[in-house]
Amino acid sequence: MFKSIMYATIFVFDQDKALDFYTNTFGFRKRADVDQPEGRFVTMSLNDQGVEVLLWPGSPGHAGALAHRVGPLVIESDDLRSDFAELKGRGVRFVEAEPEEYRYGVKVTALDPDGNPVPLRQRRKPAQPNGETQ
Repeated sequence: MFKSIMYATIFVFDQDKALDFYTNTFGFRKRADVDQPEGRFVTMSLNDQGVEVLLWPGSPGHAGALAHRVGPLVIESDDLRSDFAELKGRGVRFVEAEPEEYRYGVKVTALDPDGNPVPLRQRRKPAQPNGETQ
């Protein structure tokens, strides 16, 4: 029936500013940039993965009371504390002061130039046979 997810959408005020942020800060690669009658169609992907993220003009979305922790895009890290320090050094704003441990690993939420939350996560390492985590 369905094959795969084609696009996830982030609503932004300025497509150029958003594209610059995501490509130069998080390492996304621009995939499409086409002017159409409906508007400029700008997509990007992370590490050439199949899912493209569409940066579409509009008011940045919010998810009610959880708007500061939920976003249309969740990015996984292998070493979130190191990535946090690097991103903070690049001037990225965060909701939390530091990454925090939670049930499934480590988490922190970055904010893009439009205030869209970008949850960053590191999965908890699986337990070893002796019960310890890696």
